[in-house]
Amino acid sequence: MPDILVLYYSRHGSVARMAEQIALGVDAQADCEARLRCLPPVSASSEQSTAAVPEQGAPYARTRDLETCDGLIMGSPGYFGNMAAPLKYFLDQTSALWLSGAMIGKPAGVFTATASQHGGQETVLTSMMLPLLHHGMLVCGIPFAEPALNRTRTGGTPYGASHVAGSDGSELSEDEIAACRALGSRVAALARKLD
Repeated sequence: MPDILVLYYSRHGSVARMAEQIALGVDAQADCEARLRCLPPVSASSEQSTAAVPEQGAPYARTRDLETCDGLIMGSPGYFGNMAAPLKYFLDQTSALWLSGAMIGKPAGVFTATASQHGGQETVLTSMMLPLLHHGMLVCGIPFAEPALNRTRTGGTPYGASHVAGSDGSELSEDEIAACRALGSRVAALARKLD
């Protein structure tokens, strides 16, 4: 049974809501299972400032999760057109996996949420793709055959799922939900074919 890791950092909850929808898309594929994992915030101080286990939601990810998964879907809010620091910090710890080739040939996808329609969603998505390509992963997006991409007036791109959260952290639109589920389903289907 292919195990798809849905790994994310969520500051205000939008990316976490997207991860849940993506997991539903993964689980909709026969014989596939989503494994939700989140990341803690990073701190400018050198001492741990967060609990070792989150108070609620998905458990924190470990690099071992990347090694053992059959596919990866990774998400982050956008900050100045780039992924959030906690995700970058986590990826910077994966050199041993790169050296061993542990992630080569696994399918992957990416997702993001930004406060505005023009908040750099596509550059955030491509910033997350770069380390995955260095790891030899097979990065996929959402084809325009997905009807939600042609209807959306909010988020959704061929690079990956996206959400326009607004300044108030609005709920996901129906098209954004459809794009999230399509991404989850696509990565899971690819993992099953490659298994």
